[in-house]
Amino acid sequence: MILLVTNKRDLTTDYVVRELKYRDVPYVRLNTETLTEYKCSIGYSSIDDWSIGDIKGNLITSAYFRRPCPTKVSHPKLTEAELEYLNMEWLSFLKSIYCRLDKKWFSSPTNIALAEDKPRQLAIASTLGFQVPQGIITNDVFAVMERTMNENLIAKPLRQALLKGKNESVIFTSQIPTLTPEYEESISFAPSIYQQEISKKYDVRVTVVGNNVFPVAIWSQTSEATKVDWRQGGQIDLVHEHIEIPDDLKMKCIKLVKELNLKFGAIDLICDLDGVYWFLEINPNGQWAWIENQTKLPIASSIVDELLKISEFSNES
Repeated sequence: MILLVTNKRDLTTDYVVRELKYRDVPYVRLNTETLTEYKCSIGYSSIDDWSIGDIKGNLITSAYFRRPCPTKVSHPKLTEAELEYLNMEWLSFLKSIYCRLDKKWFSSPTNIALAEDKPRQLAIASTLGFQVPQGIITNDVFAVMERTMNENLIAKPLRQALLKGKNESVIFTSQIPTLTPEYEESISFAPSIYQQEISKKYDVRVTVVGNNVFPVAIWSQTSEATKVDWRQGGQIDLVHEHIEIPDDLKMKCIKLVKELNLKFGAIDLICDLDGVYWFLEINPNGQWAWIENQTKLPIASSIVDELLKISEFSNES
C-alpha cells in the first residue's frame, strides 16, 4: 500500500490519487492536520510496528512526502503553553513515523530539507557543469561589489520569501541598483543571494522524476510583471510549452537530483538570448500539477511508476 503524506487542500496530491485509482493501486492519504482524530501508536517490536487509525506500518510499501500541515490540538480548557507543548509532541510523533519509513520514501523529508540549502544547490550545480550566474551569498556590500560586475544585479531570498503579519507579502527576485558603500547598512541586515541578471528569452521549469525529464518553457518575457520573476504575475496566464533541451543538460538535471539524494526535483533554469541555459535553483518538493495541467506531460504517472518500484523493492526485502 502506498502512503501519501499531505494535507486536505493539496491539489497536487489529487493528481497522484487519480493515477493510483486509474491503475487500481491500493493507497492511503494521510492529511496530517487531522491527526488528532485518530488513535495513533508506535511500538518497539519492529520498524514497521506503528499505526495511525487504520493505517498499519507493516502494510506500507512506499510513501510520498508532499505537503503535510502542522497538527494542531484545540481545547478550551488548555492554556496556550499547554497547546504548544501538545502540538510539539504530535510533531515528534510524526517525525518518528517518517524515520521509520526510511527507504520507502519517494524522497525522504530529511533529504528534502537538506536539499533546500540554496548555496549547496549552486555549488553542486557548478560542479556538475551547469552555467551558473556570477554572484555571492552575503550581507557584505563590498563582497557583492567585488564578486560581481556590480551592474544589472538581482537579489533574492536565501530561504524565507514570505513576510508574515497583518498584510502578508512575498519577496520575489528583484532588480537592484549599482551598489555603493552607502548601501552597507541595508545590505548588512541579513545575507541574501546577489547575482548578475541574465537577459532571458524565456524561463524553463525542468521537472525530474527518477530518470524522466520534463522540460517546459515559461514565456515570461511577454509581460512586464513577469520579466524578472515569472511567479510575480500571479494573475497572468503565461504560455507554458513542452520543449526539448540538450541531452547533456538532461543528464545534468538527473545527476543533480541524484546528488541531492532525491527522486524528484523542480529545477528552474533560464534560456538566454543566445540559447544558453543557466541554472537558478532546484525546489526539492516543488509544485508540478499546474505543469501537467497545462502541458499534459505525464508527471503524476511517472511519480506513481517510481512509487511502485519502491514498493516492489520493499516487498522483496
